[in-house]
Amino acid sequence: MAASDPPEADRRPSPDALLAAVNAEGRGRLKIFLGAAPGVGKTYEMLQSARRKRAEGVDVVVGVVETHGRRETEAMIEGLEVLPRRPVSYKGKTLQEMDLDGLLKRRPKLALVDELAHSNAPGSRHLKRYQDVEDLLAAGIDVYATLNIQHIESLNDVVARITRIRVRETVPDSVIDRADEIEIIDITPEELLKRLKEGKVYVREAAERAVRHYFQPGNLTALRELALRRTAERVDEQMVDYMRAHAIQGPWAAGDRVLVCVNERPNAEGAVRYAKRLADRLRAPWQAVYIEGPRHARLSEADRDRIAKTLRLAERLGADTRHLPGERIADALLAYAGDNNITQIVLAKSSRSRWFELLHGSVVHELAAKAGSIVVHVVPGETREQAREAEADASTHEPVNPWRYVRSLLLVAVATGLGEAVQELVTIQSLSLIYLAAVLISAIRDGLMPALATALLSSVAYNFFFTPPLYTLTVTDPENVVALVFFTLTALLTGGLAGRARIQAEAARHRAAAIGELYGFSRKLAGIATLDDLLWASAHQIAAMLKVEVVLLTPKPDGLAVRAGFPPEDRLDEADLAAAQWCWDHNRAAGRGSDTLPGARRLFLPMTTASGKLGVVGITRADEGVLLTSEQRRLLDALIDQIAVAMERVRLAESADEARMLSETERLRAALLTSISHDLRTPLATIMGTISSLRTYGALYDDATREEMLAAAQEEGERLNRFVANLLDMTRLDTGALELKREPVDLGDLVGTALRRAQPMIGHRKVDVSLAPDLPLLRLDFVLMEQVLVNLLDNAAKYSPPQSRIAIRARQEDKQVIIEVMDEGTGIPEDALERIFDKFFRVKAADRQRAGTGLGLAICRGFVEAMGGTIVAENRTDRTGALFRIALPLSVAPEPEGAASLA
Repeated sequence: MAASDPPEADRRPSPDALLAAVNAEGRGRLKIFLGAAPGVGKTYEMLQSARRKRAEGVDVVVGVVETHGRRETEAMIEGLEVLPRRPVSYKGKTLQEMDLDGLLKRRPKLALVDELAHSNAPGSRHLKRYQDVEDLLAAGIDVYATLNIQHIESLNDVVARITRIRVRETVPDSVIDRADEIEIIDITPEELLKRLKEGKVYVREAAERAVRHYFQPGNLTALRELALRRTAERVDEQMVDYMRAHAIQGPWAAGDRVLVCVNERPNAEGAVRYAKRLADRLRAPWQAVYIEGPRHARLSEADRDRIAKTLRLAERLGADTRHLPGERIADALLAYAGDNNITQIVLAKSSRSRWFELLHGSVVHELAAKAGSIVVHVVPGETREQAREAEADASTHEPVNPWRYVRSLLLVAVATGLGEAVQELVTIQSLSLIYLAAVLISAIRDGLMPALATALLSSVAYNFFFTPPLYTLTVTDPENVVALVFFTLTALLTGGLAGRARIQAEAARHRAAAIGELYGFSRKLAGIATLDDLLWASAHQIAAMLKVEVVLLTPKPDGLAVRAGFPPEDRLDEADLAAAQWCWDHNRAAGRGSDTLPGARRLFLPMTTASGKLGVVGITRADEGVLLTSEQRRLLDALIDQIAVAMERVRLAESADEARMLSETERLRAALLTSISHDLRTPLATIMGTISSLRTYGALYDDATREEMLAAAQEEGERLNRFVANLLDMTRLDTGALELKREPVDLGDLVGTALRRAQPMIGHRKVDVSLAPDLPLLRLDFVLMEQVLVNLLDNAAKYSPPQSRIAIRARQEDKQVIIEVMDEGTGIPEDALERIFDKFFRVKAADRQRAGTGLGLAICRGFVEAMGGTIVAENRTDRTGALFRIALPLSVAPEPEGAASLA
């Protein structure tokens, strides 16, 4: 063992490798038969391997195989199960496509899918066949597929330079990177040309044309090398993954990081592809950035769309993309590279004129001069076709507004008038300051180009009207020549700087406005408590900020359903629903402008957080064209993130409420069971024991004993009846079924009736009743109020000594009658005062739990509040004991006949 090697016990598998292995569980395995060109025998070899698998007992189904009329290939299909293709109508023709749904339903162990880069017919679930394969793999189905090297996205421009033919059908490099096996099908160029001449690849006429244009020996050799190199890269990646998964030590390369700079020029896509290939060779992470400089505001919509398209290409190839502001592109790039430990920078060489570079500078030259230890890769410039395309797009810039230049002329005229008015008071040199003020005003109001026009006009006017000889453009005094030249330069520089400052200020204003709206929206979300309100506010915010139509969908037991929309939308068509469901199932964008179900009217994006999926956002516009620019897409992503976090917060709050409710319910259930176990079983035991004794030994008891036993049974029966009555009263209160029967009630009669009912509970305790004279009649429900007093007397008896006193007092205060019930017990503990009226709550004595259900006081509060009064509990101040105070209104308006129940 080398001295630098770690001990065997310290070698552990890479967590990333283990995580990748875990993620692969349950997925099918993908094997790609890779070739350098058509005709090398990929399909034949795939079928041959499939036949061997079938001989081993593996369930094999042909999803789609293109034989191109080759007899040897057709012979290899015989004996294999072939799934019928799905017909698709397109422009009056019937196209045959692989039946993805049928294959998923058939669910074989191994599916054969030819031509991985094939584009599906419009109306299919996915744009590309490789996306169908991803669905098969996700379903746990192994797949054999074929692919030519020219169809790999990152090699697309390299193949175009070699063959002078650009292939339109490509697959992302991630498909190759995720393949479990790659088998390269390789034959020499001579053997392939021989197969072409024998008609084993194309028919004779097509073969001759292919040999002239594509199948040149040099082309085939270069493509063969590309295929071998790309396969070697994948094999090397698999080796490294194996070493990491099995904790095998090896030499690890230094950590390279690649950065590609994206701009609006057509060759930026070539730079992105080159960066992808460079990152793959270095096995390094890579990023793509666009620096939003001062010129960004003057770009056409076509240029901005090209930037967004290039960034999407980088994302598709696996890059981490960024959109950064910066005054000078080279400085911003180098600053970002320094902060992120970038070792390689890739950018495309511009084909702009020398005059443009003199005016605006050259990013390539600045980077080369300032890069230091960072390696700079410059991708070749644009082709003539790409340059013409860029010029055509540039011609679509916003039309020139002539009024801005008219205002420049007016500003110069005003400055000249002011100069004529004050020229007798100041020197000729000071008059130039008036024109500089005009240049600054023009720059601030109208921008860079009008400011430069104002500067030139000011120079001419200053020369014509104020430098001798007057009213000519001739300058005779050398001193005036120098002053005029420097004035012109100062005016141009001032106008340019002020114009640029205006552009930056405008961009900053737009960014600040967007940030302000996002901040305001986040504050609004923080104050929303229900999911429906949140979704409606979110739909309105997205529609207002992006000027789009919005729908928000959330999952239901039977699928996704529209929960909110702006303008209001209740249902979607089948294409939109299919795209929304696919977006939900795969957690990726679908619909308009995406790679999946692009025929839908809307673009659907998932709303997710770290805890999982929450819903789907769908947007659309009435006009055709690009749905969102790159800036709008970033803004939409920020809004979706905020909405998702707010939805999770609302759902967590609802879950917390549910948990609290469940906890409360469980507590009440436990309390009810405890009460039932004591307050039902104890009376029942007494009653049953008495009846059993009397029936069995009744003749042995004298009359006094039998009377005593019957009295005990009756007392326990009344106790049981009170318990059941309390439960029924509590149920009436909870369900809102309590009906009041108001009538004039004399308080003396009420107290007397309650005392008679409560006498068995009061026992030997003395009751002092003190009612103020001339108490008015109260409109109450006599039965309910009687029950309130009985419950309070029962509670006082339970918590006071046998020979103590219970006091009942009543008096009038303002427009209320106050009734107080007091005992001489130990009082109410301070920590129990807030909970004394809760259901099933009972105060514990020092040595034991008092008998009772804990419902009496809760019923008191419910009855009193139903009659419009209040009840509070306190401790007595004159001595120990509890005090319950009821406040009832003097009069309550009569209710209509048959008044409804109270809630």
